[in-house]
Amino acid sequence: MTNSRTRVAAMKAAVWAACLVPLVWSVWRFVRGEASVDPVEEWLHRSGKTAVIILVASLAVTPLRRLTGWNTAQKFRRLLGLFAFFYAALHLGVYLYFDQGLAWSFILEDVTERPFIVSGTVAFLLLVPLAVTSTRGWIKRLGKNWVRLHRVVYVAMAAALLHYTWGQKADIRDPLIVGAIVAVLFGVRLSYWARKRAKR
Repeated sequence: MTNSRTRVAAMKAAVWAACLVPLVWSVWRFVRGEASVDPVEEWLHRSGKTAVIILVASLAVTPLRRLTGWNTAQKFRRLLGLFAFFYAALHLGVYLYFDQGLAWSFILEDVTERPFIVSGTVAFLLLVPLAVTSTRGWIKRLGKNWVRLHRVVYVAMAAALLHYTWGQKADIRDPLIVGAIVAVLFGVRLSYWARKRAKR
């Protein structure tokens, strides 16, 4: 049992380290003066892309567990989900403060007139209640409703993918790859639900 706990703790530490790499790398480049000509644009792109990638990783946990029987993977889902929210919040913060200078009139105009910004706003707002209710206390309070609520993550993922795709000026290969992965993961989930319902 002790060895098992030690392995899980070591794996969680590895997940923490991996999730922090993009942030540390961005700060390191900025401190060393190696950032691009437009560091705000670089931070916006990196934080947003990282949020999407980690969110996809969190969605992959349950299908991976069901396909492989590796139940330990479930222990990392909440951690990955919170890191995805962290990078999404960082992405929003860079946009509001560094890109727009907290000029709320311009921000409101952006949100209401540009589909690219609207989809990103929707994605973030959907992630907020998921992050808030990720604690064990909320899981106990909500019971089965917690599972229903957290299925909203797929809607948030779809909105984030729209934001990511529309945010690309020309090359949309990365969003398409991410979209294909999400489609496969969702297909695995649907297959499981269908089999479960058929058994009932």
